[in-house]
Amino acid sequence: MTTSWTEDHMPDQTGRVAIVTGANSGIGWEAARALASKGATVIMACRSIANAHLAADRIQALKPSGKVVVMALDLGDLASVRAFATAFRQNYPRLDLLINNAGVAHPPYGKTVQGFEQQFGTNHLGHFALTGLLLDLLGATPGARIVTVSSISHRSGVIHFDDLNLERNYKPSLGYAQSKLANLLFTYELQRRLVAAGQSTLAVAAHPGWSATNALRHSNFMRHLNPMFAQPPKMGVLPTLYAATAPDVRGSDYFGPSLLELRGFPKKVESSPRSHDEAAARRLWTVSEELTQVRFEFEDSF
Repeated sequence: MTTSWTEDHMPDQTGRVAIVTGANSGIGWEAARALASKGATVIMACRSIANAHLAADRIQALKPSGKVVVMALDLGDLASVRAFATAFRQNYPRLDLLINNAGVAHPPYGKTVQGFEQQFGTNHLGHFALTGLLLDLLGATPGARIVTVSSISHRSGVIHFDDLNLERNYKPSLGYAQSKLANLLFTYELQRRLVAAGQSTLAVAAHPGWSATNALRHSNFMRHLNPMFAQPPKMGVLPTLYAATAPDVRGSDYFGPSLLELRGFPKKVESSPRSHDEAAARRLWTVSEELTQVRFEFEDSF
């Protein structure tokens, strides 16, 4: 791995189709911009269509060699996830790259449309369902990758199987850490199942370190420290872009910034021992399929 890797090192993406969730701002916008600049067709999958169109216009003004397309996706509503997957399949016969980036961080207690705690429901269950609904397209596209964006916060995370909605003890940081740990348990279990099914699709993960994005808008403490410690989104996106495009990436790899995992160029990093608990990952998978009513059909991906 190049220790000073930047988006300039990205391979050409011409002809590739990518979905980036939450692409209207922050890390997601930077990912969409960078991929389009290298020739990809990037689907900006966003909850707010108005904001997404403004964000797309900013990318178009840079005159990328690829293009950006806005599509509606609310990960906090599984009906919206299904509608997005259906609409995407009607327009695109392939999917090279799915970047599960969108997320809710440290909000007051709230629930998704289907009644899940909103961080767990949006950050994990929404992306779990989206991935499952598009798995066959990914499997049919040579060299496809699924990149799920986690966080350093996963290290303090615990999956509260007896209270996934945290109705008995909600703290914003507790919910966020649970959802980010779920992202990694999902990624590693997905890769194990892809390998078992003989699939070439890679499931990998990344995190942006401490980046100045809208994800911290609910945390006054973190926002006040941003000017001193946070790196700009253009740097924070590099682990995601590396995971998505670098040729030496392997399944279950996890990438973050090089300097204490807070800032700097991307490198391969280690996640917490809890994220490698295979029994917990299988249990979370089963629960996620039950809650979303999305079953992963690996055999249909050939």
